[in-house]
Amino acid sequence: MALLLMLLPLLLPMVVSQSECPLDSVVNLKIQAALAGYCPTPQEPAVNSAELVCTDVNARGSLVSCPSGFKATACACGMGCGSWDIRGDTSCHCQCQGIDWTSARCCRIQLHRA
Repeated sequence: MALLLMLLPLLLPMVVSQSECPLDSVVNLKIQAALAGYCPTPQEPAVNSAELVCTDVNARGSLVSCPSGFKATACACGMGCGSWDIRGDTSCHCQCQGIDWTSARCCRIQLHRA
């Protein structure tokens, strides 16, 4: 019994890692399901598929902006600061004094048309 309890911490990550999905994959599946009922028009061809495209952007200081066409979905701050806000859907701003770096997770939906 003691041996089983000692091995449990080694076996648990193997079981958990097999059942987890990356967040981007889950969101892509949700996007595909939402587009399944999309009806094309003559002016707008059918959407074959769509995917969530994300990138990380870093900058020195307390403000960083996403590339054109991307929206900020999450932020991170240096100096152990956990207070941040998203400004105008495209920029991350860290609210603590003396921030050395700021990072933004920037995403957009890319449609693949017929």
